[in-house]
Amino acid sequence: VQLVESGGGSVQAGGSLRLSCAASEYPYPDNCVGWLRQAPGKDREGVANIYTGGRFSYYADSVKGRFTISQDNAKKTVYLQMNNLKPEDTAVYYCAVHVGHCYRTVVKEDFHFWGQGTQVTVS
Repeated sequence: VQLVESGGGSVQAGGSLRLSCAASEYPYPDNCVGWLRQAPGKDREGVANIYTGGRFSYYADSVKGRFTISQDNAKKTVYLQMNNLKPEDTAVYYCAVHVGHCYRTVVKEDFHFWGQGTQVTVS
């Protein structure tokens, strides 16, 4: 499984970005795709996840109402629309996959496959 993120960049506070995560394949019919981020000097934290087999999605409180996760299963691509960005959203954003249903948390230890990350900078 190879995951490739794109769409990062630099924006001013209040701006928007859309991240994409393209998978070469999904390991099983049912998978959870998550977005996690890591700011300098901080641990990697979960942002959102989405279940490839249905409509379930989950958001961390810090991004709820501002970020939207969506998917195009035909393209094996998951998107993260980020609106009203804040300086504290600055981080490297990673997409990741684990087998099975999503949980109501996004914890790095749950994920087996990772992308290389894309930088998001908000000033």
